[in-house]
Amino acid sequence: MTLWFVFALMTVAAILAVLLPLGRSGRAQNQGSEVAVYKDQLTEIERDLAAGLIAAPEAEAARVEISRRLLAAADSEPAAAPKSSLKWRRAAAVLALVGLPLVTIGVYMPLGSPRLEDFPLAQRARGSGSGMTLENLVVQVEQHLEKNPTDGRGWNVLAPVLQRLGRFDEAVRAYRNSLTYNGESAERRSDLGEAVSAAAGGVVTAEAKIEFERARAINADDPKANYFLGLAAEQDGHKDEAANIWRALLAKAPADAPWRPLVQSSLARVGGGGTVPALSDETIAASKDMNEGDRNAMVRGMVERLATRLKQNGDDVEGWLRLVRAYLVMGDRDKAVGASADARQAVASDAARLRQLNEGLKTLGLDG
Repeated sequence: MTLWFVFALMTVAAILAVLLPLGRSGRAQNQGSEVAVYKDQLTEIERDLAAGLIAAPEAEAARVEISRRLLAAADSEPAAAPKSSLKWRRAAAVLALVGLPLVTIGVYMPLGSPRLEDFPLAQRARGSGSGMTLENLVVQVEQHLEKNPTDGRGWNVLAPVLQRLGRFDEAVRAYRNSLTYNGESAERRSDLGEAVSAAAGGVVTAEAKIEFERARAINADDPKANYFLGLAAEQDGHKDEAANIWRALLAKAPADAPWRPLVQSSLARVGGGGTVPALSDETIAASKDMNEGDRNAMVRGMVERLATRLKQNGDDVEGWLRLVRAYLVMGDRDKAVGASADARQAVASDAARLRQLNEGLKTLGLDG
């Protein structure tokens, strides 16, 4: 109800704005004209003459001059509006008084709605793009990059989307541009290597391997680079090398790393699925019938026996490497670091064994 009252006041204000100019009379307009001023001056002269404030000759001269100006002003003023114009003004007033509200109501009723809820601009923007497909978004980004080819952020956004769409060659180009305009990083090098491998049907080509090696040179712990370098070793037939790379990767991986299951399955594929190296065939066969808890207990028992033996006889470099690898597989990195320090101390007097040990520890990611 309040809203309609406000609308009524606005309508009345609009009507008054139209009617006020039409209601002004010709007499009111002429009150301030030159003719009226000169007439008043003539009246004042007569009054001053009667009061003795001005001499007769001076009064006559002033009367003549003012009369001359009065005639000139009367000749220059436009003729008075005819009486018929009053009828037209009244007709226009009636039309404004009745027609304006009718036209307003006639337009508002089919188009307006005072109870319509607000539609914020943010929702309008989201609504306009709700039906836009991923391909259309890619087209928009590509058009933007055609005009702004040095926009590194745009290439960084476009590249993974192209790879997701299976447009691998274009993704490779986008990743290269991202590197050019955003600068070097292990992540960008790994992403480029992955796109190159995807374009080759999943094969880690020499070109892709170079990118992964560059990524690892920037960040030795980059998970994607290490995974694909292990995959490259597997594809080249070097399963032991692949297993070592993936074991070292798992040893450093957080427990909730999303890519951990992939690496574990790859490690199992090359025969390094988490058991301690150098277990006998009889032990492995026996462990197959055990539940997970018993199997883990058995493995830990064997690791502890191996550690005890090495403390008594520390010359066995291969034994030390098996022990360190076992700790890494079980996720006990602190014990692996401690075992590597004990191993170096045990063979410190033998340069050949120390060199062999350091090379093995480097393969496991514990060099230094």
